[in-house]
Amino acid sequence: MAGIAGCGTESNPDGAALTAVATTTQVADLVSNVGGRRVAVDRMLEPNSDPHGYEPRPSDAAAVAEADVVFRSGGEVDDWLGDVIENAGGDADSVDLGEEIGADGDDPHWWQDPRNAIRAVGRIERALSDADPTGAHRYRANARVYISKLRRLDRDVAACIERIPSSQRKLVTTHDALGYYADRYGIEVLGALIPSLSSAAQPSAGDVERLVDQIERLGVQAIFPESSLNPKLERAVARETGASVGRALWADTLGPHGSSGDTYVRSIRSNTAALVDGLTGGRQHCTPGTRRAASRRARRS
Repeated sequence: MAGIAGCGTESNPDGAALTAVATTTQVADLVSNVGGRRVAVDRMLEPNSDPHGYEPRPSDAAAVAEADVVFRSGGEVDDWLGDVIENAGGDADSVDLGEEIGADGDDPHWWQDPRNAIRAVGRIERALSDADPTGAHRYRANARVYISKLRRLDRDVAACIERIPSSQRKLVTTHDALGYYADRYGIEVLGALIPSLSSAAQPSAGDVERLVDQIERLGVQAIFPESSLNPKLERAVARETGASVGRALWADTLGPHGSSGDTYVRSIRSNTAALVDGLTGGRQHCTPGTRRAASRRARRS
């Protein structure tokens, strides 16, 4: 597939009516689901890369200059895009999804709540339809199907989290990236090893010591690293506290093709399965999307 040089191409179907640029892996996946084969999506960030430390390349400006629509995640995650747009030229419409859906405060990780992804899909559908009125009916149909899938995901995640005793729903991660998820599903975020909304920040010895005390006092079962970051600190804290190191979470990025987080939906499913397993000490298992099928099989047997 021929993409814009230097950009990670998410999809570039033959005969596409539009070219869209998406800053992050999550946004690229949402746009691809709405656009289908009618939209070529060029993704700036590669899978399993940390957006907080990204430095734009000349090819990013070229991509923006040639695009019909530019979709950004918004907030601190991709605030570097402003300079790219300013230097790129072109006449692409720029859509800030975080701003459009009313993301809370300074936390840019809005996609961790599937209800926000649903709102983002609605905004993407309108932007693509404005840029390509001839394809509006197709974008509406694609958005309708995908929103139905996201609503089912939200229900299944909630059902899985219910398997975790309420006293054990205490979350410690690498950095503050799962606040929206935790708020949606009734999980208490005790803290993060990097106490910042950006993974580029550095933890202090005092911050880590306070978190260690809290983990020990509350009997936290597991600490969860992030897929795109080195888990060295998590392992050290786990050794000191007796907590286990849970499976890595997809926080700021999706994963490469074939991984458990290679799409937005699969990333949320994978995170949920990891949390249920880790926070119950392996006594409960639940993967959204497979729960109901398992229940039906049990009833038939």
